[in-house]
Amino acid sequence: MKQLLRTNDSTSIAFAKALLQGEGIDCFEIDVNMSILEGSIGVFPRRLMVAPRDYERALQAMIDNGIATDG
Repeated sequence: MKQLLRTNDSTSIAFAKALLQGEGIDCFEIDVNMSILEGSIGVFPRRLMVAPRDYERALQAMIDNGIATDG
């Protein structure tokens, strides 16, 4: 898996996941359960991962829709 997005903004993650699903790109959100440890105050960023084969296409989808990525 390759990191596409890292953010504390849960709405950006939700939007990115919806875009990727619309493009037929599988993605996986990690660090979701860190909110249990932090008390849901948004200290630990969540990461959105994609398969290396889908990375370039996913990155382009994020750029086309104005979402800042790690790439």
